[in-house]
Amino acid sequence: MDTDRLPGCYRHPDRDTGITCTRCERPICPECMISASVGFQCPECVREGSGTGHRPTANAPRTIAGGVVAADPHLVTKILIGINVVVFLVALSDPVLARELALYGLYRDYFGGTLHGVSTGEYYRLLTSVFLHTEWWHIAGNMLALWVIGGPLEAALGRVRYLAVFLLSGLGASALVYLLTAPNVATLGASGAVFGLLGATVVLAKRLRYEMRPVITMVVLMLVLTFVPLGGSLSVSWQAHVGGLVTGALVGLGMIMPTAGRNRALVQWGTCAMAFLLAATVVLVRTAELT
Repeated sequence: MDTDRLPGCYRHPDRDTGITCTRCERPICPECMISASVGFQCPECVREGSGTGHRPTANAPRTIAGGVVAADPHLVTKILIGINVVVFLVALSDPVLARELALYGLYRDYFGGTLHGVSTGEYYRLLTSVFLHTEWWHIAGNMLALWVIGGPLEAALGRVRYLAVFLLSGLGASALVYLLTAPNVATLGASGAVFGLLGATVVLAKRLRYEMRPVITMVVLMLVLTFVPLGGSLSVSWQAHVGGLVTGALVGLGMIMPTAGRNRALVQWGTCAMAFLLAATVVLVRTAELT
């Protein structure tokens, strides 16, 4: 008699397994195991909550970053695209509004007029500019990239963490633009935030040990398009792309670092706070320089 044989899955007795549900401790095979914040759970414990008294989401399947697996894993991406489209249409009908939302460090509407820009306290421009486009080809390219890159990343991180990466990447991109670009030059568009999602995707692919060549190829191609002049009236902000890429990679690293329990949340939101403070420091330094 073989006494060393592993137990069979409680749902598939013919499948030996060394994994047990962290709540009911029944053996479960790879097909039945559902990732939780710590270990794995069986389908029944996830569905019923095991009578533990925890919130329903405490027993829900989790992403690699600890976010709840949503029924629509691309909802936030769809909402972000929708916001961009609405702002684009509104800006087309009101050019003055477009100027009010764009990222300027410091400018006057006319000689002797009132000063405007981030350095005068209009800090909202650092994020409103991320959702602003004034040309159809600009928004079309950025929204396509947002869907292709952002959709899978949202599914992997979960909604809240994905949104944090997007917004902080946009803020990091704007901060570097504000620091290194002439204050009277307008900068706008979601490309900095999209580069941030790409940076987080690189970190995620590395963490999951995926084939890195396609991801690296995409990064190289997008950086080439950033730094190689294409001619015509197209002007690309390399500051936004680099700032977003670095910020997204930093925040993405914090989101998927292999920690568990309360330490995971501490690392994740601590990384977000660090990225925010870094961007805020850059903004304050540039503001002091312009004023």
